[in-house]
Amino acid sequence: MRLTPLLLAFPFAAMVTAASAQESPWTWSGQATVVSDYRDRGYTLSDEKPALQGELTLIHQSGFYGGVWASTIDDYGIGPDGDGARVEVTLYAGWYGVVSGWDVDIGVWDNRYPDGTDVDYVEFPVQIGRSIGPAAWTLGVIYAPSQTGLGDEDNTYLWTRVDYAPTTWPVSLSATLGHEDGGFAPDGKIDWKLAAERAIGPGTLGLAWVDSDTEDSAVVLSLGVGF
Repeated sequence: MRLTPLLLAFPFAAMVTAASAQESPWTWSGQATVVSDYRDRGYTLSDEKPALQGELTLIHQSGFYGGVWASTIDDYGIGPDGDGARVEVTLYAGWYGVVSGWDVDIGVWDNRYPDGTDVDYVEFPVQIGRSIGPAAWTLGVIYAPSQTGLGDEDNTYLWTRVDYAPTTWPVSLSATLGHEDGGFAPDGKIDWKLAAERAIGPGTLGLAWVDSDTEDSAVVLSLGVGF
């Protein structure tokens, strides 16, 4: 897992608030999503084909959380036996809270690829953000130390995102810009995304334009349902 909407400040703030309002200090949330192309940091991980994704998260009112995220992918980490991973699974944990008026999220991601050969790796994401009315700004870095799954290289992804979601608008807008350097981008890479989302009953319909300086651009449709 690279950069998922759940790890942005807005959703976690809402979930932690909901947990605090209940008798139990714990609450959980889940989401199932279908996307026309699994694009992550500009790369297609599903060979430009549709992918199914799902997530479950358990949150404590103190801000600590943990969960699992998964997506179907194109063959990855093909070994001598000719088999590779067709599913990406991320186990994650972290803490979300407000520090001096800033939304702060610190975590660890354990990215696993069942049946893949020497491609599992661990990342450490950190992000801060602040909201002003209907707008929010987030800055984050995801660092992966040198390990076998990265070809014995480290990797750093620095990104920033702006969200705009007026309550009177039928859609919310976002723009993301990222720079990656290391095992996943030896020569450095810049990627960007413009997206719009609209709530439809219990679901969310999304439309995004994704591009980078290393891969062709793509228009990605998504439909997610929370539970």
